[in-house]
Order: sequence, then structure tokens, then C-alpha cells
Amino acid sequence: MPIHDLDCLSVARRRKTLCTVYAVRACERETWVALAGEAAVSFAQSCGFVARAGQLVLVPGPEGKVQALFGLPEKKTTPRDPFIFGKLAQDLPVGDWAVQAPDDVVRDDVILGFCLGAYRYSLKTEEPGEQPRLVVTAAERKGLAAQMARAICFARDLINTPANLLGPSELAREAKTALRPLGAEVEVLKGTALDEAYPLLAHVGNGSQRGPRVVVARWHGTHAGKDAPLVSLVGKGVCFDSGGYDIKPSSGMLRMKKDMGGAATVLALAYLVMAQDLPVRLELRLGCVENSVSGHAMRPLDVIRSRSGLTVEIGNTDAEGRLVLSDLLYEAGESAPDLLVDVATLTGAARVALGPDLPALFCNNDSTAMLFAEAAEHEADPLWRLPLWQGYAGWLKSTVADLNNIASRPMAGAVTAALFLEHFVKPDQRWVHIDSYAWNDSSRPGRPEGGDTPGIRALFRVIRSLCGTNRTQKS
Repeated sequence: MPIHDLDCLSVARRRKTLCTVYAVRACERETWVALAGEAAVSFAQSCGFVARAGQLVLVPGPEGKVQALFGLPEKKTTPRDPFIFGKLAQDLPVGDWAVQAPDDVVRDDVILGFCLGAYRYSLKTEEPGEQPRLVVTAAERKGLAAQMARAICFARDLINTPANLLGPSELAREAKTALRPLGAEVEVLKGTALDEAYPLLAHVGNGSQRGPRVVVARWHGTHAGKDAPLVSLVGKGVCFDSGGYDIKPSSGMLRMKKDMGGAATVLALAYLVMAQDLPVRLELRLGCVENSVSGHAMRPLDVIRSRSGLTVEIGNTDAEGRLVLSDLLYEAGESAPDLLVDVATLTGAARVALGPDLPALFCNNDSTAMLFAEAAEHEADPLWRLPLWQGYAGWLKSTVADLNNIASRPMAGAVTAALFLEHFVKPDQRWVHIDSYAWNDSSRPGRPEGGDTPGIRALFRVIRSLCGTNRTQKS
């Protein structure tokens, strides 16, 4: 599928007929009048407009043109929220709209929020209707906010695509198609080569008629020297998860096309890093599989020797995501990256603890965790740290293998899943594991129902912050 062209953005041209949205706050009525005129403000108030955050009203403008007033949150009362501008893309009439906002509003938030609000996914045969367009400069159309929107919309498309249309081979092909034009070296492994290099992943994926694939991509920025920071990204790409022999109930399978949301997130992140030509070296690994029920599927109590040499007992075939990630994490560590990040729709326990909007973050380094926390706060892209609590490590013991893939107790499932992954990460390796939902259960401004990539903006900010660091600084 192509990277989005962002038809919702219109480059400003002379003599072009424009309508204007004035973004205002409730406490600043004088500003409303200065911008739109007393008559327009009186009309807006007669319609019930009070500049509540996200409230939009159309009002008459000069020379018979339409203009609009749009409510902003009060200063310092709410965190930065680019998604609020998604409502403009949803509710404005068709046409070219300029947004005039106070100086403290980040322009990139307007662009990003509008683009994400304009996103639609549909396989209907009818042509979609026209949408309003945001007027931007030529530079803004190529800038970071627009590139971020393209990356997020690309990931949303991948997650929303039905599983019959996006299996392991298709996901791998999409990665190759997206990254090679940006200069990445992309290798797709399958068959015997995959079985030998990634035995745990193969044990999950070989149960499906649609065989597993592993994508390994390598790239370095045009301004990245030999000592540029090396960032390694790993994504869980389970294109559909039946649960295997420990089969899910039908209700549990309804959204399992999204179980490759981690792979979609890191793929979109890699695309963005490359498109922005950050001065870093980058490695990307995607484990693309389907967890099926068949005569070739893994069985409960199977024991497999991993790439690292550790043996793993399959306590539950529905805990497959950690098996997909383990061999990839171990291989990624062989390059000694400055930062190793994996993203996965890994556990329901993380959603019970934090709900759908807060990805759980696990990290083996406090300063690195703080870096992610600061980035998440700055970008209004929340991540919530949970502990790698070593007191639960013994819950993963097996009587016949080095590890069991599930804990012996039905508690702290997100923590024990992260502890399992930690066995495949070197102790001195800076590592971050993000357990994400990758889905919106209902539509909100800028976040339509369906696939999504929470955390991607914070992740990009962290990677960008590494560009001036020295590779030897691991602590």
C-alpha cells in the first residue's frame, strides 16, 4: 500500500479562495472580536459557542465568505493535545481552510492533528467524498509534522487491513516496498534459513499455511559516520492470532488482525527516521507470522531451543508474541546497539492495568526510562513505566527447560512477559520494551476507530535526541 499523499493538505497559492478558522480561548472574547468581528462573534454566541475545547462554529465573514471559530483548551490547564485539531478535518465544510491560532499553539500540532483527523480506511467500492483541506506552505507539506502523519497513516493502514489481505509475506513485502526507496538494505528470510536462525519464531509461524517471514533492514543516514548511534527496532508482526491449540474464544479473535501493531509501529518509525535523514545508524527486525491451529502447529509442553541456546517450554500457545520477539532481540543484541527497542501488542494484562491509551514501558536502565518519560510528556504521547520486578522471575521456571513461556501464577502478566524477554537481552544493553494496544475502540478527534500507533512520536523524539551522543555511553 502506498505512503499517504496527504490530500488533506493544500499548498497556499496567490489569489486562492481561502476560508479561515480562528482558534480562540473562552477567556479571550476580545480576541474573538478582533479576529472575526463583533457581528460574527454575536452570531456564534447565539449558536451556543463558548469556545469549549474542540467546539466549532461557522460564522459569516467579510464579502459573504464563511469563517469559523474553534475552541482551544485554556493555557496550562490541559496537556498539549495535537489530536484536538483532528476535529477540524472532520467537521469543517469542503474547501481550503487556513488556521489562525495564538502564538503559543505549536503549528506542527495543527498540521499533524488535522492530517490524522482526515484519515479514513475503507474497502468500499464507492469513491470517498471530498474533505476539507488545510492550507500550508510548501515547506510545511514536506516538514516533520506532515512526514509524521504519513508514517502514522501508513501504520494505521497496515493494522486496519483484514488478515486475509495482509499475511506474513504481504507484511514483509510492505516493509521492503516502504524502506528500499529510502536507501535501506532489506532482507526477507523464509524457509530453512528462517528455521535455523529463529527457531522460536519458526515454531510459532510454521503452524500456518502462510509461512513466517523475518524482515531485517539496515540503514544509515547520509550524515551518519561510523560512530553514529546505532538504534535497533524490533516489532511483533503476528498478522492473525487464533491462540493456537490454546485457542481464543471468538470474542477474543475479533480484533486479532491488529496483533501485528508492534511491527506496524516500528516500521512506520523506521520510515520516519529515514525520511527525516537523522544522523543515526538503524536496524529493523520484524517477525511476521500467523498463529494458527493445524497439524503443524506448536503444542502445549513442546520444548524448543532458542537462538540464544536457552530452552523454552510452551506453557501456553497463546503466549506466542514473546516467542516471536525473543530470537529477534537476541540477534539485535549481537550488534551492540546504543538503544534496543521492541514494540508489541503483547499482553491483555497491560490493558487491564493501564487501559487502551497508555502503552506500558519496561526498561532496564533508569536514565533511559527518564529520557522516554520526558519525550512522552513533551509530545503529549504518553508512555507509562511498569517495573521489571525480579521478584517474579521465578514464576517462569520450568521443570524440563530453562524457561516456560508463561508464568506459574495468573498475576502480573505484563511484568512476567517482559521478564521473559529480558532473558534474551544482554545485561549491559540499554533496552526498552513497549506493550501497546495499537487500537482505538471508538472514534475521537484525530483518532478514528481502528489501528493506531501510540508512542511513536515519543520514540522519534528519543531517537532524534541520541544523534549527538557517543556510542560508548551506555549508562
